[in-house]
Amino acid sequence: MQEAKLDFDFIVIGSGFGGSVTAHRLTEKGYRVAVMEMGRRWTPENLPATNWLLWRWIWRPRLGLRGFFNMEPFRHAVILHGCAVGGGSITYANTLLVPRDSVWENGSWAELADWKTEIRPHFETALRMLGVAENRILGPADHILKRAADAAGVGHTFYRTQVAVFEAPEGEPGGKTCPDPYFGGDGPERTTCIGCGGCMVGCRYNAKNTLDKNYLYLAEKHGARVFAETRVVDVAPLNGKPDGSEGYEVRTEKSTAWIRREPQRFTCRAVVFAASALGTMDLLFRLKQKGSLPAISDQLGNRVRTNAESLIGVRVPRSREDLSKGIAIGSGIYIDQDTHIEAVRYPEGSDAMGLLATPLTGGRPGWMRILFWLLTIGGALLRHPLHTVRCLHPFGWARESLILLCMQALDGHIDMRLGRPWFWPFRKTLMSRGKKIPTFIPQANDFAAKVAKLTGGTPMSMLTEILFDVPGTAHILGGCPMADSPEHGVVDHRNRVFGYRNLYVCDGSVLAANLGVNPSLTICAVTERAMSFVPEAGEGGAFFTAETQRRREEEAKDKA
Repeated sequence: MQEAKLDFDFIVIGSGFGGSVTAHRLTEKGYRVAVMEMGRRWTPENLPATNWLLWRWIWRPRLGLRGFFNMEPFRHAVILHGCAVGGGSITYANTLLVPRDSVWENGSWAELADWKTEIRPHFETALRMLGVAENRILGPADHILKRAADAAGVGHTFYRTQVAVFEAPEGEPGGKTCPDPYFGGDGPERTTCIGCGGCMVGCRYNAKNTLDKNYLYLAEKHGARVFAETRVVDVAPLNGKPDGSEGYEVRTEKSTAWIRREPQRFTCRAVVFAASALGTMDLLFRLKQKGSLPAISDQLGNRVRTNAESLIGVRVPRSREDLSKGIAIGSGIYIDQDTHIEAVRYPEGSDAMGLLATPLTGGRPGWMRILFWLLTIGGALLRHPLHTVRCLHPFGWARESLILLCMQALDGHIDMRLGRPWFWPFRKTLMSRGKKIPTFIPQANDFAAKVAKLTGGTPMSMLTEILFDVPGTAHILGGCPMADSPEHGVVDHRNRVFGYRNLYVCDGSVLAANLGVNPSLTICAVTERAMSFVPEAGEGGAFFTAETQRRREEEAKDKA
């Protein structure tokens, strides 16, 4: 009788790569699913034409900015992430790479499963669902990257990226609308890519394979309900059962409201946290501290990783070629075994990120580097005043810039905690701690200098790296590490939260090693694996405890 009174079987918090995979697979198995998404729903018709329209690009609802992209400043990194129905897929660069096998041999998940064997079919499923194919649209920036790689002696490592974009056959122009090309007519119609470079400002031409056109689209079509602009503020066990064995109540409010928060209460048998690494950590910390979910492991917030990234680039004032044309990330190279660089771009006219660009500066982090930076700018203004001014002002930045995203597969981590910053003690917020993340990758800076010499441009880096010794990253991982026990992690090898029944985490926070590549595909594959263990609705096994499930597995082994 109790189950009949519940609003849903599963409530999924977040609609990004983990949340959308979860919603689709659970509806496919016959469960009643709700998806709570803090961001707005976007379509080709309402996406901004340029990122200068800050109120439709940046997500800061308390400031009246209701876009889909956000930059969260921490002591150790500026974290770039998305917030929308479809999560980060709306604004990510649609590059999907399988990490090296070595990542499964490192971190707290290393001995939990035969990862290399088990995860392979789930990667194949995710690649098919996301419509991933080798990029066929190489723009001027990609050709420059290839020439620079040849000059540096690493031209043989040049590769076209694997992208989630619907592209026309080789030699055919883009812009052609076709019936669903991926799901036998069950999906929406699509339009072939025109190579405008606008992937990260939201695809306005129906070519990018965002989650609202595959996983989430199919989930909604088959019964899942998506509650947009809805922030989850509480998750607590029902009926006085502290382990959640009787289900959960989930309380929400309208995320874009200033005064009328429109609180709602839902009940469900199971909850899946999939609000991104940052969102899930923040929410779980609050639930643990307020006593709603006090048994969450004390490992929460530990071993948070980035891809050891650095955003550098080259600006070529009055470039004869439009460097914004192509796919957002169309190609890449490896400059050594642990370091690879990808060519990145924004569409022409979307120059807002140019406000963070500044001339590349060497030197050790700290006040000496700031001094070198000032001397660099001063010397450049004296020698080439017009050229330097053109490099420093943002207008024309997207058309004239080759952005280089450098990522390293080197392990290292920071920790996150919920606390009160000294400058705003009125509200708790996530705060980073631990060793500083390097902002100076010498081999990447050397390569940027070579590209600048090749093109006649000026090497650039992010202003935050120079002034604050803080790198920018779009790839935040960990914080709810997968492990063998609550003494070492937050979830088990099937993404189940230790200490609770029917509570899961399915997003980048469970990843236990530095991937060295864009993590979206790995999040999908790990979530596909987690959902493969959930039985069909009606089979009676979906809501066992993790301990019961492990005992049954051991019993089955003994019988075998």
